[in-house]
Amino acid sequence: MKTVTIYTDGACSGNPGPGGWGAILMYGEHKKELSGGEAQTTNNRMELTAVITALEALREPCVVELWSDSKYVIDGLSKGWAKSWRARGWVKSDKKPALNPDLWGRLLDLAETHELHYHWVKGHAENEFNNRCDEMAVAESRKFK
Repeated sequence: MKTVTIYTDGACSGNPGPGGWGAILMYGEHKKELSGGEAQTTNNRMELTAVITALEALREPCVVELWSDSKYVIDGLSKGWAKSWRARGWVKSDKKPALNPDLWGRLLDLAETHELHYHWVKGHAENEFNNRCDEMAVAESRKFK
């Protein structure tokens, strides 16, 4: 399988409010940037959408090195929280409803297609790809102001 590196980020002006997301996919010498946004959303929805859209852009099963500054996304996947929420009918261990089940469901389905390796990166630090994703996400969110 091909190994693809993906960086993602989401942004929201107000939470909820206008939001955007950015993703960078890298394979060998190839690099592709994707971005989008919504007029009324949350930061976590934008973080999830960035990962989903990036994975949907892959044309075949891949080994994916996924980098995100979202603990919500990284922990939800790597610690199995989202799988547990789905198994319990989108209810968390504290008996409260899991948020964003529509997006988590899509992401879990995509995660079954690929071999994902999860990496948390500190946001707004010295990572050029995370910073670029943030720039794209913020720019997309501004389109709705």
